[in-house]
Amino acid sequence: MTITGRVLVLLALGIVPVVLQPDPVTPWAWALVVAVVVALDVALAPSLRDLEVTRSPVGSIRLGTGATSRLLVRNRGSRAVRLALRDAWQPTAGAAGNRHDLRIAPGGGARAATPLLPRRRGDLRAAGVTLRVRGPLGLGVRQRTVDVPGSVRALPAFDSRKHLPSRLARLRELDGRSALRVRGQGTEFDSLREYVRGDDVRSIDWRASARTRNVVVRTWQPERDRRVVVVLDTSRTSAGRVDDVPRLDSAMDAALLLAALASRAGDRIDFLAGDRVVRRRLRTGGGTSVVHPLSEAMADLGPVIAEADWRTLAGGVQELGRRRALVVLLTPLEPASIEEGLLPVLPTLTRHHRVVVASVRDPALDALAADRSDVDAVYAAVAAEQTAARRRATADLLRALGADVLDTDAERLPPVLADHYLALKARGQL
Repeated sequence: MTITGRVLVLLALGIVPVVLQPDPVTPWAWALVVAVVVALDVALAPSLRDLEVTRSPVGSIRLGTGATSRLLVRNRGSRAVRLALRDAWQPTAGAAGNRHDLRIAPGGGARAATPLLPRRRGDLRAAGVTLRVRGPLGLGVRQRTVDVPGSVRALPAFDSRKHLPSRLARLRELDGRSALRVRGQGTEFDSLREYVRGDDVRSIDWRASARTRNVVVRTWQPERDRRVVVVLDTSRTSAGRVDDVPRLDSAMDAALLLAALASRAGDRIDFLAGDRVVRRRLRTGGGTSVVHPLSEAMADLGPVIAEADWRTLAGGVQELGRRRALVVLLTPLEPASIEEGLLPVLPTLTRHHRVVVASVRDPALDALAADRSDVDAVYAAVAAEQTAARRRATADLLRALGADVLDTDAERLPPVLADHYLALKARGQL
């Protein structure tokens, strides 16, 4: 039980009997009377044991989007109940309006809806539901906290979804399914058509031409049913924040856009995440419903304060299959960790696969390098130039070993990676 502010007012009114009867016993007698009244008020309050609370499942939502937790409170008793309810969640769930005043008739029920706006990925759980009912005089309060299990799964934000329609239009052009016909440079035969000026003479089908009066050429379509392996680095370097967003979250956004595009292109998506060990592995069987299982696989991943063991991650890629694939390594382009960890094992990957290293670049480096306003700014600019030069040297080493390097800011990384995938597909290099 607990008390309300009315008890303090009632105790303050004890000044009147003290003035009328100035005796040392009077204050204690008044306090005893107040205590008895409060206890009687609590005893007359409706019982909380007659209240039954259930919660509807919330499910999964994207980070940054809202959800609603709904509670149903049933009154199994014979008295009407007026209660205050607090639906408590862990702080990162963003439960704003979680306090509700309800009035429930005997045998009836009432609903309470709490809006949620998660601020981090993963499973966010309810902490408990607190119920309060006042006595008839409003002096004492019965309070009880019940455990009503509930959780909401916050999936990675997919802000780069806005780039998907334009990339799908380009993909349709490559496949020849749009009104604008663009001849693919793949290796899968598509159809025969008459030769027009500008066609590659190596595409002429002499046997088909001999059966007709016109010269006929073969057309090709971009390869389908290729493998795309996305490797997500969850080591300590992925914990860095760029524009107040962790590098890991920006890499997840790029992975989701690439997976959505590649699945529409008819390619298979495999996913691997880890640092010193493989944290998550996902194999898909094709189809277009890849984004949701990939989001579920990445939902509770977080940076680990450890260096990445690229031998383990490269071994995980090989375990997914020996068939040639496009391997996308989403890892920060930090010279020390790349030179000591990735460079020694990169030749093993490039020998069997097409490798792309995609990294989030901090635009603050360019801003520091361009600032010459005072002496301190000049020193900061020199440090920024040295850091940028080391990143460029590391990127050159990766390219020399056969990898493609994409180093751009967080907002541009998803579309740049998608465009690179389309360019490889158009050139038949997957």
